[in-house]
Amino acid sequence: MERRVVSVGLVTIVSGFMLAWTAPAFAGQTNLPSLGIRSGFSTGHNQHSFHQTELFAGWSPTIWHLGSNWTLRPRLELTAGYLVNHGLDGFVGTCGPGVHLQYREVPVRLDLGVRPTILTRDRFESRSFGLQFQITSHAGVEWEFIPRWTLGYRFQHMSNSGLSSSNPGLNMHLFGVGYQF
Repeated sequence: MERRVVSVGLVTIVSGFMLAWTAPAFAGQTNLPSLGIRSGFSTGHNQHSFHQTELFAGWSPTIWHLGSNWTLRPRLELTAGYLVNHGLDGFVGTCGPGVHLQYREVPVRLDLGVRPTILTRDRFESRSFGLQFQITSHAGVEWEFIPRWTLGYRFQHMSNSGLSSSNPGLNMHLFGVGYQF
């Protein structure tokens, strides 16, 4: 339980620094940062189940118009959270690129990305990830259900991309809520 408190505290501190660092830099711009929280579970059998909760911050520096109907927003996303398996937990953090693809003014967009990932623990009760360095890729959707607020779902895969002989990978279903400043 003490580790979980430390993990949640670390996530809170890191998120506060991310917000304090990014907010003044974007004052008066139209592509302001977004912040939110995601949580979810692994796919597969219950005896190997993992749960993940993370805070995220994203920033889109520009919008590219693909013809008159589509827009593509390149993004930089930073996450900080924890991964739990059978009472063992560890910090999981990512930072890397992604994109949002949207059709006209429809409030639903496709969310794709890939990010380097750091784990503080690479061995859990039911799985050894081989290394503390991983790569996480995802595909998902976001729905802006009211102005500035989004609900999202993403399917993500984390693995060490064959950098270790042990490379079981981890597939997760994550659900989140976010706010666009």
